Amino acid sequence: MSERATRRPRSTPRIKIGLIGYGAFGRLAASHLAPLFPIFAYDPACATDPAPCRTVRGVTLCDAATAAACDLVILAMPVPRLSAAIAAIRPHLRPGATVLDVCSVKVAPAEIMRAELPEHVDVIGTHPMFGPQSARGGIKGLKIVICPIRGSGARPLAAYLRKNFGLNAILATPEEHDREAAMVQGLTHLIAKVLVEMEPLPRNMTTASFDLLLRAVDMVRHDAPEVFYAIERMNPFAPDVRRRFFALAAELAESLERNNGPISK
Repeated sequence: MSERATRRPRSTPRIKIGLIGYGAFGRLAASHLAPLFPIFAYDPACATDPAPCRTVRGVTLCDAATAAACDLVILAMPVPRLSAAIAAIRPHLRPGATVLDVCSVKVAPAEIMRAELPEHVDVIGTHPMFGPQSARGGIKGLKIVICPIRGSGARPLAAYLRKNFGLNAILATPEEHDREAAMVQGLTHLIAKVLVEMEPLPRNMTTASFDLLLRAVDMVRHDAPEVFYAIERMNPFAPDVRRRFFALAAELAESLERNNGPISK
């Protein structure tokens, strides 16, 4: 048998993924990515932990330098913590790497990453339109928004996520995302917040439409407070949507109090 026949084909090196932030969403991302890629996770909340790198459930928990040196670096934390995280990883980012965020708003993170990440890395904004609660049954068919910021990696990333994870990947600018999210997420979380304050809510004699409302509330009730803050306060289009919603609600309430309405006799 010839040497050529016995030679093993070279394996293509797998992309290494660094997770900066290993909270609820970081762990959700790792659970889907770890079967396919080496995952290195650094959690700023545990930055004082002197323990060396260790592997837990297929994820290597490590320091900032190790996670930041990966091919793809995911910033999985709220917008107010982005700058501090970028400052910690900036010296360790390798040329040609890609950095992306998973924040619930996109205009503010895009501005921060564009200004504070080094020019030698590509930058993509993403917003998975789901979380640990809504992804309990799997992520196939769920939506993720991809926002090109720097470089040409956004379209290939969207295509990969569609093909390999079955995600509905939507390309948009940060402004397009925030304009729609101001209503899609802003109203959902606002209404859910109000309904939680009105608990206990009926659970027995309910209609199908009320059950859908309860499902919506349950999907977001356990989100971190930072998520609600970002959606309502850091989306530049949210205040107008919120004011319009409350104005229309107040107008309707006043009309009902005056007994004005199309009640037929």
